[in-house]
Amino acid sequence: MSINFAFALTLFTFLPVNAARVLLALYALELGAQPLAVGFLTATFSLFPMMLAVYAGKITDRVGARWPVFGGTVIVLCGMLVPYFARSLSALYIAAAMNGLAFAFFSVSLQNLIGLMSTPHQRPQQFSTFSLMVAMANFAGPLFAGFTIDRSGYGVACLYVALFAIIPMVMLAGWGGRLPGGTSGPKPAGSVRETLADPAVRKTLATGGLLMAGQDLFQTYMPVYGHSIGLSASAIGVVLGTFASAAFVVQIVIRRLIARFSAELLLTYTLYIAAASFIFIPFSHSATVLTLLAFMFGLGICCGQPIITMLMFSHSTEGRSGEALGLRITVNHLTRVVSPVVFGSLASAFGVSPLFWISAVLLSAGGTIARPKPTKN
Repeated sequence: MSINFAFALTLFTFLPVNAARVLLALYALELGAQPLAVGFLTATFSLFPMMLAVYAGKITDRVGARWPVFGGTVIVLCGMLVPYFARSLSALYIAAAMNGLAFAFFSVSLQNLIGLMSTPHQRPQQFSTFSLMVAMANFAGPLFAGFTIDRSGYGVACLYVALFAIIPMVMLAGWGGRLPGGTSGPKPAGSVRETLADPAVRKTLATGGLLMAGQDLFQTYMPVYGHSIGLSASAIGVVLGTFASAAFVVQIVIRRLIARFSAELLLTYTLYIAAASFIFIPFSHSATVLTLLAFMFGLGICCGQPIITMLMFSHSTEGRSGEALGLRITVNHLTRVVSPVVFGSLASAFGVSPLFWISAVLLSAGGTIARPKPTKN
């Protein structure tokens, strides 16, 4: 089985969930929800990944990727049918929770699948390609949702997103049996507590959480900052799109960069680059300058994410890589639940601009944590 099948499966599995994030938030506003309710709706996506990702990883280790991903797509389909048949805010919360539940299973499974289908030498490039597929889904999903809403309305858009989830189901029904299976022997010894006892794992989780917090802050508050300085909606969209476009550049150069600097040192540099871009954002009042800073920030984030995934896979015990990747997703989504509350409170008290400086300090701290220890002669 070619790894390209796994990349295509990643794209078509992530796309409907990313479409659902935008669709459900806009649908809630259409129903008259207040911003706080929309914030809770967004957080609902992260609850199940935060609680169940480690358990999902254990299942993936035992049975392989096929059935967790298949089950996840079925849950997405069923979840998006709820607001199609019931036009209410509670239906949107149910759909968001079901999408989050699905994400907990297929996200871990697909990351683990990429690692299992790659040699250690190939993993930097393959995990970068995986991140590129996710970035493409992040771009295409909201676009699909937006055009569908404008053309057919919110309810029908939910139906279309649900039907889109059939594509990965068909792929897995036809060719999923060729994917690597789970471990057939006794369950590998150890526990999550033992995994966390590894200093390398703790360092990777800490840097990954800080990286995710920085990305969420950018995607949430860059539009707010752009609006505050008078940028048009299209200009703000260009700034956000430029951030995602950096993934294509990273895909070309990441293997050579890791070969030159090592994964840990490159991760340090990427965090510093992301921090530097945040420092200058509050001083920038031009769409052109913000676009350049967004691309700079994107280079750091889009390079750091696949490195974090690769390091977690590499530090995992044999036969428990899915569990380790699930632990990473748990920490990331804990960050996604906590950081909006913290940053939102700070923004209400001090404004948006200080948030970028605070995040720059946190990203710099992550770079210091990630820096490899000097080797003794």
